[in-house]
Formats: sequence, structure tokens, C-alpha cells
Amino acid sequence: MSEEGLSKGQQKKMQKKAEKAQAKNSHKVTTTPIVEAPSVETPVFLPKWTLLNASMDDSASLKVLWTAQLYQVPLVSGVTATSRHAVLQYGTETIFGGGNAMAQAIAFSASKTTFPEQMMIEEWLEWERTVLRVDPLTGLTHLAQSLSRPQLVGASLTVADICILTTLSTLPTASFPPEVQQYVQIHQSALTTAQKALACFEPRLSKVVDLIFDKIIRQLFGNDISLPGNITQPCQNTQHGDFQCNAAMPTFAYLKKQQGSSSEYKSPQDVAQAIVQSVGSEHPILMDLQVNGPGFVLCRLQPTYLEQHINGWLSAGKLPFPPISQNETCVVDFSSPNIAKEMHVGHLRSTIIGESVCRVLEAAGHYVHRVNHVGDWGTQFGMLIQYLKEEYPHVIDQDNDGTLPNISDLTEFYKNAKARFDADADFKKTSQTNVVELQSGDPQCLKIWKMLCDVSRLEFEKVYQRLDVNVKECGESFYNPKIPAVIEEFEKAGRLSIEEGGAKCVFVEGMKVPLMLQKSDGGYGYDSTDMAALKYRLFELKADRIIAITDLGQNDHFKLVFAGGKEIGWLQGGQRLKHIGFGTVNGEDGKRFKTRSGETVRLVDLLDESVSRMESKLRERIQEGKANITEEEVHEVAEAIGYGAVKYYDLRRNPTSSYKFSYDEMLSTSGDTAVYLLYARVRLESIAAKAKAEFNVDVEDLLRHQHPIKITHPSERNLVLHLQKYADVMEQTLDDLYPYHICDYVYKLANAASEFVTKCRVLGDPEMSNRLLLCHATTLAMHQCFDLLGIRHIKRI
Repeated sequence: MSEEGLSKGQQKKMQKKAEKAQAKNSHKVTTTPIVEAPSVETPVFLPKWTLLNASMDDSASLKVLWTAQLYQVPLVSGVTATSRHAVLQYGTETIFGGGNAMAQAIAFSASKTTFPEQMMIEEWLEWERTVLRVDPLTGLTHLAQSLSRPQLVGASLTVADICILTTLSTLPTASFPPEVQQYVQIHQSALTTAQKALACFEPRLSKVVDLIFDKIIRQLFGNDISLPGNITQPCQNTQHGDFQCNAAMPTFAYLKKQQGSSSEYKSPQDVAQAIVQSVGSEHPILMDLQVNGPGFVLCRLQPTYLEQHINGWLSAGKLPFPPISQNETCVVDFSSPNIAKEMHVGHLRSTIIGESVCRVLEAAGHYVHRVNHVGDWGTQFGMLIQYLKEEYPHVIDQDNDGTLPNISDLTEFYKNAKARFDADADFKKTSQTNVVELQSGDPQCLKIWKMLCDVSRLEFEKVYQRLDVNVKECGESFYNPKIPAVIEEFEKAGRLSIEEGGAKCVFVEGMKVPLMLQKSDGGYGYDSTDMAALKYRLFELKADRIIAITDLGQNDHFKLVFAGGKEIGWLQGGQRLKHIGFGTVNGEDGKRFKTRSGETVRLVDLLDESVSRMESKLRERIQEGKANITEEEVHEVAEAIGYGAVKYYDLRRNPTSSYKFSYDEMLSTSGDTAVYLLYARVRLESIAAKAKAEFNVDVEDLLRHQHPIKITHPSERNLVLHLQKYADVMEQTLDDLYPYHICDYVYKLANAASEFVTKCRVLGDPEMSNRLLLCHATTLAMHQCFDLLGIRHIKRI
């Protein structure tokens, strides 16, 4: 098949499928009317056309969508990682080629053009591709000479007009001959309608607004103008508008440089006014444009555009993630406790931040290796092995079937072993011998080492189950055999430096200290293990993106490791390496969180205390008659809220900041807490339940009948606008991998929903169906955010 057309075999195949689909479309399914929800006809379209990776700044996407509109062919949106460009599918079959070929495929399935007309259409499509795109000036002259009627082929608009008008929309109108200007003006309304529909395929509001202003500015002042990456931003004060365009100042500077005093624009305000006039008062997406300050253009989004967006998402059943250019393999290194030590409050942040980061990446379509880089190797195991031999002698009996020692307190076990090591010279000497034997593969030492690992894993799992964390262990011991090959690679590359005492180091440009790949005594440290881990993840796991999540104190270490990987040439494929460093969890006194006796707080105890306090609060509400749960449900609900409260209290802030741990604050029912958010969602769920029980209006029926949302009140508009910031927030989160963006979004959304149900009566109101759907859309968004943050859902409190 050619780049811009279908083969005859595929044309016949497509025609047969289209005839079958048309036959099915002639039979309409009528549903039974329900209260306050008009019955609708639900046509059946099988198979369906799907436009994947559609984008507002993509001409191919506009050609396809406009053609589908012209020929009334149903088209749905989707995302694929197999291509970075727009892709058209019919059922499961992909239509290959560019925008012209895809548009022609849709037109062929539905149009009734004659054979001579079809031949002329194909000639115009080839001319658009090889002449108009390549040499616009020559193309415009030829087009002007050919225009004798409003359409290029026949008596009505065809795919030839669509493809040529789409390309013309990307060119400065000032260069158009009069005939071409008239041609464009005749079809401007249809073009604008198609552009508006394409905007609904793009989930990011900021992207839509940015592209609109970018296109207008280039049409006014030429394609050569250099503009910043993002020329628009959301208004900080929503009373002024939804978005603000900041392009007038750099545009004025460009014009002044190019034209000097001869420019008709004497100030940025003049440029801003020209932009406003060009947008006009009838724009399908923007409204209420005004110039503010030195040249800022403020605007709002049309209610009809917001309605189209939200209705599309309700029909799909979920809020969309922004499209990604390709699926990546990601490695997220998080949690990473030490064997034979309890997980303590210091592991809290890495564990819950890491879990959320994994969920975000997976939701976007990436493949994620969730890696628990546990500390399961090192000289400390010599003393631990010896202490276990002496305190639990039965475990080394040959008759032992693998039963684990009953170590109820790992922290105490470790402290006692360390005390013996420091105080008993013979114990210390034997411990050092155990290290050598363990590294040499001594069966007994390996057996005890594995037991210590298994006992520790049981304790770790108690935390992971409470926090709904899924992570796969791949500890330091796994990489230990791989270290010599890394050292050899650096040595062969001439990058290895033998320092005084025999230490093998790598000096990296721009770094103050070297990578120490091998100590002077022949041992390996963190540098050695992490370089081996980096190589394994890049070359064995084929990682495109590696994220390590540890405390801020290790920031320089990871800079050094990443720089070392770049220095040796491991990052030739554009892989991205990132360290997310986090601050400390402090007590009320502002110091590191400790128990009253000065011990580090066990993570299990910290989590259970949150649940215990929540149980007490719930029982108080039951006694006061303010709860909708039974005594039997208290513990399950308290776990969801208690664990969620701890997570959200941490995730809601920039990870680089430290914070004071406070049960009172995190379990508060007001303010920016998980408790408040869970209550807000339950409130919306209860409204829907009452509507069904008392008014016989079921949200599921409204969705099934595709009852459209209409914005009738300012609070409704505010809520819909907040809902539609979801994709923008997810794009920001995917960029820096900070979950606090999601927390900020869901908290503001909950506030908008609270204002909405306060100012807009839902139950029994003439707009009840409309407002129930807004409640449902909000619970849907909150549900997705809770999933990404790892917070459990509850229906009743």
C-alpha cells in the first residue's frame, strides 16, 4: 500500500465492513425511560474507528477527525505506545500511512463519490503532500488559479478540501491570494468545529490553550517568531480568568528587533489587543478575553467545551492520563530496609513515596520493576551469625527442617549482637572469621544468613501488608558477584586509579570525591554495589528510566554513581536517572522522631497507633449516632483511614522537606488530610445512594443512557474546571515524580465539590440528574487519585 492511499484489496475489505456496520446502525436500541432521565437511542457501531495519539498540534489528527465529522463516522480516541504519531484503527486493523491516507480510509468507507471524482480527490491529495507542504508559495499560486467554485471536487466538501484546508490553517494568512482567502473563509466554520472537536481529544487543558494562542500568534506575526516553551499558564486568581497568555511581551520584543520603529505595534499591550481581536468573540473554546497589566491576555473556557470534555470522560468511565510518546521500562528502587533490623520511621517515606511513584508510572502505561534494594550483605553479618549460633543453637542442628528462630524483636537482636561484638574480643574474632566463611560460601554460614533474611522478610511483610505495598527484593548480595566485572570494565577503559593502600577509585569530572570501587582491604562498599546495580538495571533489565528513592543525605552519592555511569558510556541510549531525596520525619520538638526512651520508632507500631486512634474516634461517632457503620466494621474502616492518613500526611508535601509527625493533625476531619478527603467522597456517594432510594434516580442508569452534563451554575463550572485539570496534573507528576501534585489536585477538587453541593441543591432539584453526574465524576476522579496515592476506598463512615 502506498503512503497516501489504500490498496484495492483493503478498499474492498473496508467497504464490506462498512456495509455490515451500516446495516447494524439501522437497528436502534431503545431503553426504558427512567425518572428525570430522557430515554436515548443507543446505536451500535461494530467495529469502531479509533484515533490513537490524537493531538491538537497534529495536522493528521485534524484531517481524520474532520473527515469523520463530514461523513458522520463515529470516531473514538485512544493512546498507543507503538507510535509517536496519530494512528487510525478500524476494529483491530491498523490503517497505515499519513494523515491523508487515514482520512481517505474513513471517507472511502462512507462516501458515495463517483470513480472520476475519486481519481480527482487522489490527485489533489498527492498535490497537497508533494507541492503545498513542500513549497507553500508555489502551491498557493496554483491553488488560486484552480479555484472556480467553493469545493475542489464535485458540488460538496470532500476529503480533498479537508486535507488542503488543514494545511492552509498552518500557514500565515497574510500570504494568501484573494481567491484562497475566500476559499478559507467559506469553510472557516467547518474548520473551527473540527478544531474544537479535536481539542476534546486532547485531555490537557493547558496544552489546548497553549496551542490556540501559539497558532494565532504565528498567523498574525509569522512562523519564524521564537516563543517560550509554555506561553500560557492557569490564572492564580480564578476571578480574573481560567488561563493567562504571556506571549505579548516576547512577541513585541521580536517585532521590535525585526521591524524597529516601523512596526505598527508600539507596546506589548498593542500586541495583546491584536491577539484578542484575532480570537474574536465567537471562538468555540475561548471566551471573555481581556488585556491586563503590561500585556497579559486573560481568558476563560467556553462552558460547551468543558461539557464536551467531561461528557466524553464519563462515557469512557475514567479520567484520561496524558498521552506518552512511548512505553518505558522503569526501575524504581525504594523502601530498602536492612536485614536483621526492624523497619522504623526512617523507612516510611521511601516506602510510601516509592509505591506511589510506581503506581503513577504504571497507570501511564510504563512497565515498572519495583526493586527493594535491601541491605543483606556486609561485615555485620559475621557478628549476627555468631550471635544466632550461640543464642539459638538448635537452628544449626542437622535435624532442623528449616524452622526459623523465634526472634520477636529484630532491633533488640541486632543491639545485643553489636554489644557482644564490642565487648568480647573472642566473639569479635569469631565474627570476623564468619564474614570470610560466608563470602566463601560456607554452608552453615549461608544457612544462618538465609534464616536471618527470612525472619526479616516476615517482619518487613507486616509493614508492606499494612501499607498495600508491592515490591520485589533484590538486595546487595545479588550484585556482589557482579562487582569484579564492573571494576575490570573501568580498568580496561583506563578510568581506574589505584590509590595509596591499593584502593581502586574512579575520579569523575565535576565531583569532589571519587567512586571507590574497591577498598584498600579488598572489600566492597556502597559505591561498588550501586555501580553494579546500575549496570545490571541498564543492560539486563533494559531500563529507560531509573529512580532511586532515599533520604536527602545520599544525594551526592547518587550524583556520583550516575556521573560514573555516564563517564563509562552506559547512558548512550538517552536513559534517565533520577534520585528522589526526602527530608526527615520529626517529632513535635522538631528533632528526629523517637520514642520517649529515645529509641527509633518501629514502623509497625507507628501505623497501628494511627489505626487505634481512628478506632476510638469512630466508636465515639457511633455512640453519638453520627456514623453509618457497625461495630463489626470499625476495625476495617479504621485501617483504611488510619493508614491512608499516615500516607497522605507525608505525600501531600514536597519530599525534600522535613515535617513534624502529628497524629492529631493527620487524623483531623478538616483541612488537607486523608480523613477530610475520604469523608468528602463518602458524602458524594451518600447523595447518589439517596437519589436512588428516595427519588428512583440511579447514576448508573444515567451513565448507561449517556445523559449529558450541562453547566447551569458557577459552582458547577468551577467543579468541572477543577475536574479537567487531572491530565495536566498527571503530566506534571510524570515529569518530576512528586506525588504531592496529586494531593494538591484532589484536595482542591474536594473543596470545589464541597462548594458545589453547598450552593447547588442536588436531591429533588430540576437539575438533579445533571448534578448527580457531577457528583459521580468527582468520586471517579477522587477514586483514581486515591489509587495512585495508595489510599484504600471506603463507601461509608
